[in-house]
Amino acid sequence: MSKFIIQGGKKLSGEIQVRGAKNAALKIIPAAILSKEAITINNLPNIEDVDKALELIKDLGGEVIRDKNSVKIVMGKINKTQLNPELANKFRASIMFVGPLLARFGEVNFPHPGGCVIGAGGRSIDLFLEGFKCLGAEIKEENNSYKIKAKKLVGCNYFFTTISVTGTEAILMTSVLAEGTTVLKNCAVEPEIKVLADYLNEQGAKITGAGTSTIIIEGVKSIGAGNFEIIPDRIETGSFAIMAAATNSELLISKCNPDHIEVLLSIFNKIGVKFERGKDYLKIFSREGNQLLKSHGIKTHEYPGFPTDLQSPYTVLMTQAAGSSLIHETIYDRRLLYVDMLLQMGADVIMCDPHRVVINGPTRLYGKKLTSPDLRAGIALIIAALIAEGKTEIDNIYQIDRGYENIDERLRLLGADIKRIGTLFNN
Repeated sequence: MSKFIIQGGKKLSGEIQVRGAKNAALKIIPAAILSKEAITINNLPNIEDVDKALELIKDLGGEVIRDKNSVKIVMGKINKTQLNPELANKFRASIMFVGPLLARFGEVNFPHPGGCVIGAGGRSIDLFLEGFKCLGAEIKEENNSYKIKAKKLVGCNYFFTTISVTGTEAILMTSVLAEGTTVLKNCAVEPEIKVLADYLNEQGAKITGAGTSTIIIEGVKSIGAGNFEIIPDRIETGSFAIMAAATNSELLISKCNPDHIEVLLSIFNKIGVKFERGKDYLKIFSREGNQLLKSHGIKTHEYPGFPTDLQSPYTVLMTQAAGSSLIHETIYDRRLLYVDMLLQMGADVIMCDPHRVVINGPTRLYGKKLTSPDLRAGIALIIAALIAEGKTEIDNIYQIDRGYENIDERLRLLGADIKRIGTLFNN
């Protein structure tokens, strides 16, 4: 198993470019199924989950022509509607292939999606199934796999009982080719949803309201395909900004959109992180002398609130702040389990319950042997290792490679002492 070896205590400096958004890439790739025409996707992150999504496209009979950070996909000759369990079981985003296959072919067979371990008992797909049923599909479940059929998808009114980004995107894509009008209420409002809808509209779809809580889709008989530019990854942007603040480093974060992390920047103003923002860059400044950060608690919330995907990096940052901070995770169960590793490193952490921890700081962290439990906790452990005194080993870095392109190489260019033992995407 691959791992990172990190020698902590070094300040970082220089420029780091933000890659394309993982959460946009993993939706536009299956959206290619909706059209027989060729789609070209640019600013594609070179990460493990994207590789798996493209493997699934090829397994369905699609043509994939890939350059490093772009790909051309042609889905004119799909020869099956069953998702290969060996591929779909490996990543959560395989669920996003179901709606487009159902919309275009009227049927799809698929296993319960695998991937990330966060969420008690596995992450439910009930919202997806309820949405497909609302559109007229029949669902049969057997041995942890599903068969969905619909002679005809018909527009409906559907209310999301839980705000869900992937749920909103999945039912939106499915509704594009349904007959009549679909009204989706209590939708997620993340930037990735709006850019997906804008692209589909450019190709002939009729979607209004994307980026608000109510989305209306007038079904069309077919849509085309064209060019799609993936927006900058806001979670990567925030992770790098927190990394700079935690290591007290001056970093220029380029090719990003600071507007997408407004909540984090607002907190930076409160806790003493100085920064400069432009249209497509963010510069974090180091603190002078012995100036300490101020503690500040957070409660995760759907966009534009504090992202659950930045909760673990921010928790590490609070180990270096003066005072007590309450971290309240409201989106996913089991997402605070990584704090046990921060305790091993010397952090002062009080676990209140499965959803809340109190961080007391500032504390020194010390290098340890750790295992990355999931993608976002993985980047948090890297930040903790960069702060820590001594050497840290992080195992199971496959989880980190799922979402951060060549992270070790990019951090070395900033002056980090980090090396990889093993190969990329070694699971």
